[in-house]
Amino acid sequence: MDERRKVNEKSKQEQLDKVREDPEREYLTTNQGVRVSHTDDSLKAGERGPTLLEDFHFREKLTHFDHERIPERVVHARGSGAHGYFQVYEPMTEYTRAGFLQDPAKKTPVFVRFSTVVGFRGSADTVRDVRGFATKFYTEEGNYDLVGNNMPVFFIVDAIKFPDLVHAIKPEQHHQMPQASAAHDTFWDFVGNLPEITHMIMWVLSDRALPRSYRMMEGFGVNTFRFVNAEGKARFVKFHWRPLLGVHSLVWDETQKLAGKDPDFNRRDLWEAIEMGDYPEFEFGVQMIEEADEHNFDFDILDATKIWPEEEVPIRWIGKMILNQNPDNFFAETEQVAFCPANIVPGIDFSNDPLLQGRLFSYLDTQLIRLGGPNFQEIPINRPLAPVANNQREGYNRMTINRGVTSYFPNALGANKPRPASVKEGGFAHYQEKIDARKIRARSEKFNDHFSQAKLFWNSMSDAEKEHIVKAFHFELGKVSDEGVRKRVVDLINNVDGNLAIRIAEGIGVPPPAEKGASPGTKKSPNLSQERTIKDTVKSRKVAILAVEGYNHDEVMQVKQVLKDGGAHPLIVSQFLGKIRSADGKEMEVDKSYVTTGSIMYDAVYVPGGKHAETLKNQGYAIHFVNEAFKHCKPIGAMGEGIELLKASDIKGVAFADAGSGGEAVAEMGVVTCGSRGDVNSFAGKFKTAIAQHRHWDREKKEQVPA
Repeated sequence: MDERRKVNEKSKQEQLDKVREDPEREYLTTNQGVRVSHTDDSLKAGERGPTLLEDFHFREKLTHFDHERIPERVVHARGSGAHGYFQVYEPMTEYTRAGFLQDPAKKTPVFVRFSTVVGFRGSADTVRDVRGFATKFYTEEGNYDLVGNNMPVFFIVDAIKFPDLVHAIKPEQHHQMPQASAAHDTFWDFVGNLPEITHMIMWVLSDRALPRSYRMMEGFGVNTFRFVNAEGKARFVKFHWRPLLGVHSLVWDETQKLAGKDPDFNRRDLWEAIEMGDYPEFEFGVQMIEEADEHNFDFDILDATKIWPEEEVPIRWIGKMILNQNPDNFFAETEQVAFCPANIVPGIDFSNDPLLQGRLFSYLDTQLIRLGGPNFQEIPINRPLAPVANNQREGYNRMTINRGVTSYFPNALGANKPRPASVKEGGFAHYQEKIDARKIRARSEKFNDHFSQAKLFWNSMSDAEKEHIVKAFHFELGKVSDEGVRKRVVDLINNVDGNLAIRIAEGIGVPPPAEKGASPGTKKSPNLSQERTIKDTVKSRKVAILAVEGYNHDEVMQVKQVLKDGGAHPLIVSQFLGKIRSADGKEMEVDKSYVTTGSIMYDAVYVPGGKHAETLKNQGYAIHFVNEAFKHCKPIGAMGEGIELLKASDIKGVAFADAGSGGEAVAEMGVVTCGSRGDVNSFAGKFKTAIAQHRHWDREKKEQVPA
């Protein structure tokens, strides 16, 4: 009889319900359940005397508080999580026996944790960094962890270099600065002396390192795994997550300001989106290579510093994940969840990828110290839905009461139970890879091509993305005090693109390379550019509506409705909270005041018409709001008298509609304007189109705007 329970999208929540506790209890108690009569003063010898040791309530309360913190993750310390479910589109029986990839009607519960890599637990969300994208599938066959990042490649080839990488990129050990940043001497010294890192550096200095939200970034398994079907046939695979909102980013200036204004920006965005019903959706895709074709590429498919270009190995989109529930308790769920790439199920197996091989050990080893011993899988968020039966006993924080006399196999006293399962009974069987090799500390020769794919990435970028990468180099290396380190990095990048190396050198005070490096190729992979992403929706976008007393109420209501119908969230921003009155005496509630928000927290700005424009023109905050949005290439809309605020700003090189005119709206470089007698629906429609584009990089004079 198969003891495994049937799993659906609610199964994990039903399991967690057994350990959830509501705070609305009548009486306060100790951990032992004893009701407490007083919790404001410790027990003392007299009103002003010493506290007595016998005060068990005081000692218990303080002792528990003193031990509330657990070690934070060495990397990926700052993260946010969400529950959801996964559904496959069609049976994948031909490729894998993994049960959760067979039935399109099955909804497998998941828990996903997004994270930054470098910063400590209290660092800001919007720093330039790789983002973690880890998914725990609670399948009928056991837990499967897909532990990935938002970039498809990694810094190093072999896990033996991971301690060196982290030591280099973490705050420098003599003064613990800078926090959550690679912009310092030790990291770039490491970069300049490790050519294999070059490809990853191009990704980290691109817009990919500044995601608009966790809901708008891709995820990658990074390493090479295997699918194995029921007949034992294996294929090499790489895993992908694609957000259905498209892949979108912030700009650097924006991220720095957000780190001060709202360091929880990405965490808050994820939480609020789920609470509002804007559930994040990601498609799941696989690239597959037949084992017979393993060596038929100009890169080694086991090299984690390389991608499998989609032009050579297409992605097959096989399922979708929806995140639809926030955690009840951050510590109990998001902080205590433990991922490990070694957590696989039948039908998924490993490759000889040397980075993956080290990760299989390191993740488990880390959890032992972080979560206090070998029983961390019994913590509710980590507990599988599949039944657990083995002879492992005791240890710190054991939560299972094991009955019976046997804890070994084979045994006669317990009728040889629990016993190993055959493959037909669902037992895991490792893929039988034939190996004939000598023990050696070396790597495949193809691993030593460090520049071709870095060049491929650079070639694939749009002009705007290239400009951002150059400026990122200027910032990162501009923070490096050692000129020799800066020069070595320029020389390294010269192997990727000579012109890029020259542009970097110009901004960091070192001489350009004596000779331009030889180009490793002219190939492109267009899908590497975010310019190719989804740009047909305004769903979940936040639009700031600047308004004060005297605004045009009917116009605002009409535009708001069009935006809401598209799934956007228009919010009224004004000088103070409370209600503001329109020119015709109607009222509207203000959502945010100037001091609590900024253009950096919105995807677009709209200035309605009305007499209020005269007031807005004299409010420095309103002028700055528009200037900053323009400089960050965000969509801006204005109607009627609202156009006068744009004219009073420092926006350059854009033609506006006449404030009192009629007719169609004018759209230029993402700035949409329409006269007071114009068609509101025409304006709203063109404004929606501008918002869907995310950013408008063609604003040549944006750098002249003081914001």
